[in-house]
Amino acid sequence: MTQQPGFQQYGDPRYGQQPVAGPDDRTPAALAHASSLIAMALSAGWLSFVGPLVMWLIYKDRSPFVRQAAAGSFNFNLGLWIMSIVGWIFIITVIGIPIGLILLAISFVLQIVGHLIGTVRATQGRTINYPFQLRILR
Repeated sequence: MTQQPGFQQYGDPRYGQQPVAGPDDRTPAALAHASSLIAMALSAGWLSFVGPLVMWLIYKDRSPFVRQAAAGSFNFNLGLWIMSIVGWIFIITVIGIPIGLILLAISFVLQIVGHLIGTVRATQGRTINYPFQLRILR
């Protein structure tokens, strides 16, 4: 796969260097990860993608490091949000309750663990490549 001129994808070592965290980039990047946990607690998990989306919109042209953090967090949340919806569909069908509960539990645990790790790594100036990403934002 060739890289287009002027296009650099952050967060994937196959596409060049990782973005470097400037002195003012660590706090907004950590907030991009932590905002998902805050929104998850306030909305029972349904709006966990809003915080990273807002951070991406604010910082997409300012800081590659914050943009990568917010995009990764948003994409990860989107994948887990879809997993939660599928889990609820299984629960509604009654016969799929065990599968639905497992999917919801996996989604819940992955959101908490993933975003805590992302927040800690961002405060250290390091990036994270989340699993289960639907790469919508870059």
